[in-house]
Amino acid sequence: MRGKLLFVGNIVGFVVFAFFAWLQREDDNPEIYSNPSLVDVWAWIAFYGVISLLFLLAMARRFPWPLYLVAVAFCLFELGTTGPGLIENLRGGEFTMTKKAMNPEHGEVERSREFFGALIALTATGFLWWQRGTGDRHRGAARD
Repeated sequence: MRGKLLFVGNIVGFVVFAFFAWLQREDDNPEIYSNPSLVDVWAWIAFYGVISLLFLLAMARRFPWPLYLVAVAFCLFELGTTGPGLIENLRGGEFTMTKKAMNPEHGEVERSREFFGALIALTATGFLWWQRGTGDRHRGAARD
């Protein structure tokens, strides 16, 4: 049963992070984002794509540690670079991630969203890393 739950969780993770990658395609719109960059757009697409790929590989019980290093490094980099925007948003008196329209005057809103996106991705990567150790102990259970 546990193996089936992990498999379903991996399918959900694959779909969710593939969707996150797809959503990043419009992040270079200067009317919405402060200092938009095509490099940044492709970096986020690649990042969420790697997380999605890790979920796909986990369905086949493959856990390539170099991809985990890439994912964790990007998560930590993004947490470090978007953290100041989150702090600015928190100090602004009215913390928001949804009420203000996305526009260059409110860059802290997008940085807050990016911070939590990276935090979700880091949590997902930790879940996937944890899974790699469950296979040997639960090999029989995975066949239920």
